[in-house]
Amino acid sequence: MVAITLPDGSKKNFDNAVTGKELAESIGAGLAKAALAVVVDGTETDLTAVIEHDATVSIITAKNPEGLEVIRHSTAHILAQAVKEIYPKAQITIGPVIDNGFYYDISFPKTISSDDLEKIEKRMHEIVDEDLAITRQIKSRAEAIEFFEKIGEKYKAEIISDLPEDQQITFYQQGEFIDLCRGPHLPSTGKAGHGFKLLKLAGAYWRGDSNNEMLTRIYGTAWANEKDLKAYLFRLEEAEKRDHRKIGRELDLFHLQDDAPGQIFWHHKGWHLFRMLQSYIREKLLNNGYEEVNTPLLINSDLYKKSGHWDKFGTENMFIVNDEEKNRVYALKPMNCPCHVQIFNNGNKSYRDLPLRMSEFGTCMRNESHGSLHGLMRVTSMTQDDAHVFCTHEQIEQEVVVLCELIKEIYADFGFDEIFVKFSDRPEMRVGSDEVWDSAETALKNACATANLEWELNAGDGAFYGPKLEFVLRDAIGRDWQCGTIQLDFNLPTRLNAAFTDADGNKHAPVMIHRALLGSLERFTGILIENFEGHFPLWLAPIQVVATGITESQNEKVEEFVKQLTALGLQAKSDTRNEKVSYKIREHSHQKVPYIAVLGDKEIANDTVTFRRLGSNQQTTILKQDFFTMLQQEIATKALPPHHKEANAA
Repeated sequence: MVAITLPDGSKKNFDNAVTGKELAESIGAGLAKAALAVVVDGTETDLTAVIEHDATVSIITAKNPEGLEVIRHSTAHILAQAVKEIYPKAQITIGPVIDNGFYYDISFPKTISSDDLEKIEKRMHEIVDEDLAITRQIKSRAEAIEFFEKIGEKYKAEIISDLPEDQQITFYQQGEFIDLCRGPHLPSTGKAGHGFKLLKLAGAYWRGDSNNEMLTRIYGTAWANEKDLKAYLFRLEEAEKRDHRKIGRELDLFHLQDDAPGQIFWHHKGWHLFRMLQSYIREKLLNNGYEEVNTPLLINSDLYKKSGHWDKFGTENMFIVNDEEKNRVYALKPMNCPCHVQIFNNGNKSYRDLPLRMSEFGTCMRNESHGSLHGLMRVTSMTQDDAHVFCTHEQIEQEVVVLCELIKEIYADFGFDEIFVKFSDRPEMRVGSDEVWDSAETALKNACATANLEWELNAGDGAFYGPKLEFVLRDAIGRDWQCGTIQLDFNLPTRLNAAFTDADGNKHAPVMIHRALLGSLERFTGILIENFEGHFPLWLAPIQVVATGITESQNEKVEEFVKQLTALGLQAKSDTRNEKVSYKIREHSHQKVPYIAVLGDKEIANDTVTFRRLGSNQQTTILKQDFFTMLQQEIATKALPPHHKEANAA
């Protein structure tokens, strides 16, 4: 008798051992048709796997994240099969699942181009239609090496050679094609469906070593169905149109160059946008009881050794400066937290001083690899809207609750109303005892409960000094960005000898809450550029109004009008060139200026203005004073641009 416990707690009993497929069939025909794999006592396995003992079992379908991963895994094998059939002398290496799809690294006898992807993809669709059974085999290590050497797959043989001698090796076969894999896989190629597409080619060194052969990496995407594929390809197309580097050039916001890798050359308009973000956050912090500080950029490495950052980040991730005269090693500041503890330690602190909220727009330097740099999204020099709250254990919940509300309020101002929270607990590499981690994780969970904050577990991804909450926002085209963080730290204050005096005169280490609202301001600026496609809300726009006349005779009044706008604090400029009004409107619309105002003789005589709002072909004429009031109200309410709602609806 085998007793199977299902996810809802119900049980099914079988006289003999049962496969996942048979279990699904016993539950219902619909589930049996949708089933892709099973989870037995927490371990994913194939539908054909035999369950011989009492177990807790769940059926994986395409509706589960695990199901989508199995689809992508099996689609990678379908790609490899298609390649081997078209290019018999090609050697396949590794083909893992990645975000939104998969890739496979392949050694081709002759170079292939993007044009070849079409025929590979065509063969993949045919393999799906053939609905080949996918079966699992087990071989010994020696048998596996011999098999792959015999068929000329030297890379596969090399992979297996690195495994322990007593290791059992699993193979999966579909038709004549056999591949090395742990699994699980779909029961047949037909279950993969046609929701996939090959996207691009790239080069990749075997095992990431530049001394090895350069392989061809084929990237693909795979989804549960063709509708989801179509939606993803639309997002890719939109993402390309919204690329912040492209828009940054077009709108003259910033540029990058090899003389300063990973560092930004901000132009006037881009720097205005950046400073507006700083001013916005600074006002929020002032209203929430923060003290703003500023700390040095070049720090003695001894401080980072005491804090634990030196061991965590390693010298390869920091910019190091050697002072031979003083026989010292310095690091360009990679983070602000150890410096903030130094300010806390300057002078005696008592419980009456807590909570102490300390913020800094600190410039931090990280020695990122050149290959990972990406516009504003991944830089070597970043400005963090960083802060640390020094508090007692009893104050943790209230501080975290206030922070959660503040983060949600800020994201709402930028139009991000879909927010997800991940709870990251202790990583394998960490400082501090298990007791300290137990206390920190419990305190953070209690605070989430008090704040009515739902979260999903991101196991083992906490900071090396404490657990954290990660706030993920969804943009206008459905992409997710991790931005804000709240991290509890019971370790760093102790390591750096931070202490306060309680009511009885006893010394205690404070709890340190690390928090970022936007994260890196550079990265958040990039997110905003792509989210709004350069059509910024009026309060953020580098140029808010451009005014022009119809003929040169109105230029003097246009300049007076711009001065009035500037006096009200608006970013306004005039365009008095001898060009047609339609040409000027088209040009400034391409530059994403929110309002284009026109003053002709009629408007001047009636003290009115005719304007066009970006994204609309409609012209509206109102009194100048009403125009001023309308702009001020739109800025004060931080209203989103009209097109933003349409983009979200799409």
